[in-house]
Amino acid sequence: MSASKILVGCWLGLAVLSVSTVLLGNAGATLALAAGVLLAAFGKAWLITDGFMELRHAPPAWRLLLLGWPLLMAIGVLLTLL
Repeated sequence: MSASKILVGCWLGLAVLSVSTVLLGNAGATLALAAGVLLAAFGKAWLITDGFMELRHAPPAWRLLLLGWPLLMAIGVLLTLL
């Protein structure tokens, strides 16, 4: 697959995840909805890391660092909501 097709796919994925984040955020204030918003945010972090930054071929340590931080933040937010 060409690089431009990958970038367009990432852009479309980010757009869909952004719209879903807004819809989930406006739906209410429950723990399940907050988890959905955080899951969408982690999906966006994954798309940016692997797609736009092209780290899918990088050493695993870089991917772990760049995907571990949003995961830790999401877990921290969920723990504060409990």
